[in-house]
Amino acid sequence: MHLTKHVAIAVAFTLSATAAMAQEVTLRFQHFVSPASANPTYFMQPWADAIEEQSDGRIKVEIYPFMQLGGAAPSQYDLIRDGAIDGGWVIPGYQPNRFPEAEAMELPFMTTKSGEEASAAAWEFTQAYLMDDFADVHVIAAHMHGPGIVHKRGQSVATVEDFAGLKLRGPSRPATLLLEKLGATPIGMPVPQFPEALSKGVVDGGVITWEMSPSLKLNELTDSHTDVAGDRALYNLYFIWAMNKDVYDGMPDDLRAIIDANSGMMASKWAGRAHDTGDVVGRDLMAADGNEIAQLSEDETARIKALGVEVTTDWIAEMDAKGHDGAALVSAAQDAVGNNLAQ
Repeated sequence: MHLTKHVAIAVAFTLSATAAMAQEVTLRFQHFVSPASANPTYFMQPWADAIEEQSDGRIKVEIYPFMQLGGAAPSQYDLIRDGAIDGGWVIPGYQPNRFPEAEAMELPFMTTKSGEEASAAAWEFTQAYLMDDFADVHVIAAHMHGPGIVHKRGQSVATVEDFAGLKLRGPSRPATLLLEKLGATPIGMPVPQFPEALSKGVVDGGVITWEMSPSLKLNELTDSHTDVAGDRALYNLYFIWAMNKDVYDGMPDDLRAIIDANSGMMASKWAGRAHDTGDVVGRDLMAADGNEIAQLSEDETARIKALGVEVTTDWIAEMDAKGHDGAALVSAAQDAVGNNLAQ
């Protein structure tokens, strides 16, 4: 009887230890878009699934869309840093002037229209220039999306002059600077605010990717979608996928190694590729709904590129005034893009 009792206790202890080992860490990651949009569908959730599978269930990653854990999209970096959430998706440009060096990757026509290529460049640039800026979080990946498209109510823009007076949503400072050069009235806002601003007539349109179009119902809220000619993107946006530094540092070595194995260049390209996949789907859905799909001529694109050069020149001067080497940052971003073109 006494022996049986000891055996029962030992079995209970073993089962308890096994259960504890089965899930040692739960990580709560947050983002600010629809779970049906491209990055959550093709990167975030598969990334979470890979972490769980490779850890034999000892790490569980919970993904919360639409800022369900609290806060607003622009505060995401601070939420991660302060431990309000374990990790998440950050657009540094949502806090203008806080991470100025990151803007080099977002300058007009800096990246190609391949999100995967642009993201490889973003990771290379991040490693060289931005890790000090993000020292109080643990950066898992740095990436870009695919081409930024002009979406608006009514007929598509066909010339530079067509931008005059349009109230257009912009996602970042470099994008709004370009819209201003084009004669538009740029209105900076995070992506969650864009549909309501369109429906209420606060904006005439805005710039955003193909892949975000379906989840924002741009097939209903806008009539036309216009890209520039050539293989360079009108603008791009820089993101990081990051986690709280103390949470990362506090994980057992073997579990931290699983995070590391799904980080860096591999994860950055994966995140960019997710946007490329979503862009094809988004464009097809806008076309299937009968919306106008347009492309600016090479001549008009050249005119916009010239204005983009002015934005870059102004940006370099601004960075120099802040004590950064603006020309070196632009050159490094250009080199990173060139180094990561598909062979």
